[in-house]
Amino acid sequence: MTFRVRSAVRPMTLLAGVALAVTAVAAPAGAATNAPAPSLHHFSAAAKSFIGAHTVADRVAKLDAAMSALPRESVAYNATKLWNQGITGAGATVTTLVSFGDDQVKQVLDEYSQRHGLPPANVEVLQPSGSVPACTDPGVDTATCESWGGETDLDVTMMHAMAPNAKIIVAATPVAETQGFTGLPEMMNAVDYLTKHKLTDVISMSFGTTEENFPSFQSIKTLDPALERASKAGITMVASSGDDGPTGGFLQGPGNYPYRVASWPASDPRVTTLGGTQLHLDSTGARTKPDDLVNVADNGFGEGAGLSKAYARPAWQDSVKKITGSKMRSFPDISMEGVSGTSQSAPLFAGVLALAVQANHAKLGQINPALYEKLGPKGAKAGIVDVTTGDNSQDGVEGFTAAPGFDIASGWGTVDASVFVPALVKALR
Repeated sequence: MTFRVRSAVRPMTLLAGVALAVTAVAAPAGAATNAPAPSLHHFSAAAKSFIGAHTVADRVAKLDAAMSALPRESVAYNATKLWNQGITGAGATVTTLVSFGDDQVKQVLDEYSQRHGLPPANVEVLQPSGSVPACTDPGVDTATCESWGGETDLDVTMMHAMAPNAKIIVAATPVAETQGFTGLPEMMNAVDYLTKHKLTDVISMSFGTTEENFPSFQSIKTLDPALERASKAGITMVASSGDDGPTGGFLQGPGNYPYRVASWPASDPRVTTLGGTQLHLDSTGARTKPDDLVNVADNGFGEGAGLSKAYARPAWQDSVKKITGSKMRSFPDISMEGVSGTSQSAPLFAGVLALAVQANHAKLGQINPALYEKLGPKGAKAGIVDVTTGDNSQDGVEGFTAAPGFDIASGWGTVDASVFVPALVKALR
């Protein structure tokens, strides 16, 4: 049977009366419309492994291969301690924002959950920016489409593994995000839709494009209004820091810039950005040694980290200005496991935030001020676990090195959810 990733899913009745044309963001004057096709989205090896995996059984097998630490991660990050207190994400809604999505996502997640002792998932698929094409439709790159399906399955699995009773929304868009503006207007339209209809508490974004790939650094900010509206509505946004170490992909063709660059939306101060670490666990989920950064030697890629050229240092990063040595926004802010790419780290943290939403009995909103001004400086007392080893150098570009306390490479480090969640809730009140 021919695999059609989204052919069975029609736009939700919830969309009735809402214009599906993308109007939230338009590429600014000067953005090329007849230029050669942008280079492809930099998928992790885990997401690309789903190419050709057309059945639920095939897709679950790919999840098992990619997520070898799941569900031990819930033990490693002490989420299970919160579960035992009744904090499981119940009443919270977390969204993954993706191109194309996967119309089998609920069946895949339920089968995976049954195998690993997790409850059935509450998953809803929306198409807020218009009907999503099938992977076999004319003009759709099948490999890219199926990789996005893999990204979707990976994202929801990690959210569910951390917050098993949270509702999960897959917000699928009809244009592949690649590099530059391509696909991003549709994604920002989806953010606006989620905000307008009060559908979610947290939005996770496992994608990014190099700042240099926009017509200008200033033009990037035309994408900000949707994020600003979401933030003002109390929605917390998280993003992956990237998988190209301190550099990033060209707009056209293969390869990375030969110098340090930053990725958007990771560089956006409205977003909490997740770097990638490596967990070292035994069969029970207990650590055998401290976490370190994802790096080229062990994983073939380095986690993204760096300094924006578009966004000035926000006031809440003033406390670390002597460490960054820059007037620009640094990222990541915090880190979680990213051996399958930092597109793994972001939804994992989104799951942690779903636990905090339940504990808070309300949305969290922008958490970065609390993270930098109240939680980070307290360290372990606030559930912040320092990451002090590793660097993210890649492709001949010198990266950033983890060190005690805050550093550009890992942000504040990683988290012990059982302490971090109540500390975050307290800090936001």
